[in-house]
Amino acid sequence: MTNDIAKLILRLTVSIMMLFHGLEKIINGIGGVKHLTTSAGFPEFFAYGVYVGEIIVPIFILLGAYARAASLVLALNMMFAIFLAYGNSLFSLGKHGAPVFELPFLYLIMSILIFMLGSGKYALNSK
Repeated sequence: MTNDIAKLILRLTVSIMMLFHGLEKIINGIGGVKHLTTSAGFPEFFAYGVYVGEIIVPIFILLGAYARAASLVLALNMMFAIFLAYGNSLFSLGKHGAPVFELPFLYLIMSILIFMLGSGKYALNSK
């Protein structure tokens, strides 16, 4: 039971916090993401994947519906975010001493943990 509660807490934390990022994109648009995407040589339409990674996927993780598959999509989204936003300054430190890519890296690791652990008992399709 404790493991299932821990899995639920992990899922809720990752998905709710990521939904805030998605909500910000809905409110303010994805102009910055489009710029990063095209600057890296990718087609502009790739930027719209941020809506999948920051809105749709977190909803699946939140509900525990295909959470393993959704967490892999989130991990891919975070790898792209790290590459696009911090690729040139990957080894730089922020003003508080942590690596500049700290937050997306934490989401990457937590999404990998969800994939490895599964959604637990308290999920739509518990596995």
